[in-house]
Amino acid sequence: MKIILKKDVQNLGEAGEVVEVKSGYALNYLVPQGFASVATKGALKQYEETIRQRAHKEAKIVADAEAVKKQIESLPVKLTVKVSESGKLYGAVTAAMVADALAALGINVDKKTISVPEIKEAGEFEGTVKVYKAVVADVKILVDAEKAEGKKADAKAETAAEEKAEAAAETENVEAAE
Repeated sequence: MKIILKKDVQNLGEAGEVVEVKSGYALNYLVPQGFASVATKGALKQYEETIRQRAHKEAKIVADAEAVKKQIESLPVKLTVKVSESGKLYGAVTAAMVADALAALGINVDKKTISVPEIKEAGEFEGTVKVYKAVVADVKILVDAEKAEGKKADAKAETAAEEKAEAAAETENVEAAE
């Protein structure tokens, strides 16, 4: 007996496929459970029309996904993160950070579709964004370092500023004396 699957059935097929099964399996399990419908002439015509419509929608979605892919690949993602004195990042660059940076560029993607390598230092890295099924974009991630200002860094900066001010004052005094 031929049936049209409405849902994916393990070891039988995916939704939308026309398959041949024993009539008892079809009439006692698949049809009553809503997994399939009997493949009559009318149902087959409707199935073919549905396939045409899905193919048209799929083509439009893929074209839109390709446009988003080109947009992602043309723009590098720039992130500024805090780093320690040794140059290591506090934490790591995450997919959520990349998604936020892409959103700032006007490209909205789900963070679950972004794959980034383990980034723990400043530099240039490559990640991927799964835009749609087989459409995957490579994204360039530029990580810039922002020095973290801790207590030690503040103290060093203050002493350096004071030394520069004293040196400038001394040079002014020497020039004024001459």
